[in-house]
Amino acid sequence: MASDTATPRPRHQPILTWTLIGLNVLVYLWDRGGNVFGTSTTFADLALRPSETVLTLYGRGDALALGKIFTSMFLHGNLGHLVGNVLFLNTFGPSVERALSGVRFALYYLFWGVVAAAAHVYVNQGSDVPTLGASGAIGGVLGAFFILFPASKIEVFLYVTTEAVPAWLLLGAWFVWQILFPQQGVANWAHVGGFMAGMATILLLGGRKGVLKLRPFADEDDEPDE
Repeated sequence: MASDTATPRPRHQPILTWTLIGLNVLVYLWDRGGNVFGTSTTFADLALRPSETVLTLYGRGDALALGKIFTSMFLHGNLGHLVGNVLFLNTFGPSVERALSGVRFALYYLFWGVVAAAAHVYVNQGSDVPTLGASGAIGGVLGAFFILFPASKIEVFLYVTTEAVPAWLLLGAWFVWQILFPQQGVANWAHVGGFMAGMATILLLGGRKGVLKLRPFADEDDEPDE
C-alpha cells in the first residue's frame, strides 16, 4: 500500500492516529532496548495467551490476564509486523478518525481491539501461544473505512507500478482472505472480529450518511466518487 492520497482527506491533522502509531513504535523500541531488529525482552510477559484468558473468565486464573488484552495491542513480534500495521493505520486511520471525531475514535479503536481479542480467544481457547499486535484493532479501522468510504481509491503497489483500487474491493478481498486462507502464526480471527466490529460500529451509529453528516470533510473532492 503506497499512500492514502486518493482517500478522503481530513481537514484536521490526525493527532490520535499519529499518537497510536507513536505509542506502537515507542513500545516496540522500549521492548527491545532500542534495537529495531532485536527480540522482545521487557514486555515479553504482556502478550495475550488465550488459555490464560479463559481460565480467568472461569475464575481460575490471574485477573492480570485480562489486562493483557490491552497491553498486547501495543506489542509486535518483529519489525516487519510493526511496519505493516503502521502502514495500514496511517493509510486508513486519519479519515476514520475525522469521521468519528478524535476521542471517540480512540475509544472505538480500543473497543475494536477487545472484540478482536475476544474472537481470537473464542476460536483458540486452549492455546498457550502468545498473541500480540495492533492488527485486530486496526481491523476495526478497516471495517469502519469499508462502510464509510467504499468508493475511495487506494494506491497499491503492483510489481513496478501502482494501481488505484476501490476500497470496497481491496478491503473486501482482505476480509475474505482472512477467512478462507488463514496463515500459520497469524491471528486471522482477530482480524475478522475487529473488521466486523468496525463495520457494526458505523452501522449502529447510523451508517455512512449518519456519521459523515456530522463530520464534513474539506471539500467535494474529499468525498469518494460514487
